[in-house]
Amino acid sequence: MTKVKSVWFCSACGNESPKWMGRCPACGEWNTMVEEQVREKKNERGKSLLGKAEPEPVALKDIATDNDRRIPAGDAEIERILGGGIVPGSMILLAGEPGIGKSTLALQLPMHCRGLRTLYVSGEESPRQIKLRANRLMQQEGVDGNAGENCIILGETLLENIVRHAREISPDLLIIDSIQTIYTDSMESSASSVSQVRECASGLLRFAKDSNTPVIVIGHITKDGSIAGPKVLEHIVDAVLQFEGDTRHAYRVLRSIKNRFGSTSELAIFEMTDKGLRSVSNPSEILTPMRSGELSGAAVSATIDGNRPFLIEVQALVSTAAYGTPQRTATGFDSKRMNMLLAVLEKRAGFRLSAKDVFLNMAGGLRVSDPACDLAVIASILSSNFDIPLSPRTCFAAEVGLSGEIRPVARIENRITEAERLGYRKIFISPYNLNENFRGKGKDCGIEIIEVQHIPSLCRYLFNDR
Repeated sequence: MTKVKSVWFCSACGNESPKWMGRCPACGEWNTMVEEQVREKKNERGKSLLGKAEPEPVALKDIATDNDRRIPAGDAEIERILGGGIVPGSMILLAGEPGIGKSTLALQLPMHCRGLRTLYVSGEESPRQIKLRANRLMQQEGVDGNAGENCIILGETLLENIVRHAREISPDLLIIDSIQTIYTDSMESSASSVSQVRECASGLLRFAKDSNTPVIVIGHITKDGSIAGPKVLEHIVDAVLQFEGDTRHAYRVLRSIKNRFGSTSELAIFEMTDKGLRSVSNPSEILTPMRSGELSGAAVSATIDGNRPFLIEVQALVSTAAYGTPQRTATGFDSKRMNMLLAVLEKRAGFRLSAKDVFLNMAGGLRVSDPACDLAVIASILSSNFDIPLSPRTCFAAEVGLSGEIRPVARIENRITEAERLGYRKIFISPYNLNENFRGKGKDCGIEIIEVQHIPSLCRYLFNDR
């Protein structure tokens, strides 16, 4: 007997309510309740999609883990961000903007691992379209003509049919592209609704745990950058990987937001080419300056994102405001923090920038949130304001406080080592950042460590001899 009822779901957290509410009682968001018609089959609710018996409780000491091994992903960057490979029976959510490269990255996994039997389920593209993308990926270095011979394509959106085919094929990896297109007959609502996404994700999770098959689920994101669907989707999966970056630029950042089997401090950088995504093992060489002559308004910051230190170029342009209200524009950097740094320059250092336009850009299209970029931002703004280029092979790594003091940042030794490895001769840091042991070792380094206490001392170091 099928029962149909009207239920209200919160689009932010997935909370269920029998009636409409202006504010969700679970997450506190306003005007997020949506109505859906739900049909439940009581005789099938809670039943495993594999038809197996209910699990029995097992003592912790009796659970064997000796034979568990991680499945190689065929890419060193992906294996590192996952903590060493794909864990059998895990469920991974890969999210990102449209056109960022989610489907390309998912298809590259079976293309690079010929021995990995993969079932690729697509609800958005036809098998012919996937084949055209695979032909393009075969042009990459290290990929031969037999790549993808163990990759099976299935164009299906019904969850019950997907699980039935997966049970018959017994793949080593199951890829779902995407979770918003999958639906189940146990729910009356349409695909991509809150109830459908939650029910399909729960069904795929049961399949992954019962069959010990890893499942990679591709998901969309909303306009504000959050993962589409109920918040419970992120709680269900074992790992959440999010693609970041501007689709107009070539570089993408794959960041680990959640990982039950590894660290969430890892990230991987890829370059989108006409042959697919290429791993960038040394991002500092790409994000640092690529010009022959010296130009004003450019500074290099030694940043750390996750566990990886790299150097990125900060570009600034300061010009006289053409209109009454000066413009403040930042790309890849928090605009509020840029306004704060401009206020510090005017109040604490006496630079009159209130009547000038200020434009700030992070090279490579990446978004940087490391506070160690503050000193490089100020150095690039002053360089553009005076129209004086900074000394070559100079970088910065320090935070700037509201009183104009130069504050210390974490893991300064890693930043100095990375700058020295790339051939930089000077690095500006806070005097409170180094201990006495490192100061003794720093004398033998190939880079000069300059400690500055406040912005006026930074200006004397950079522009007094110009």
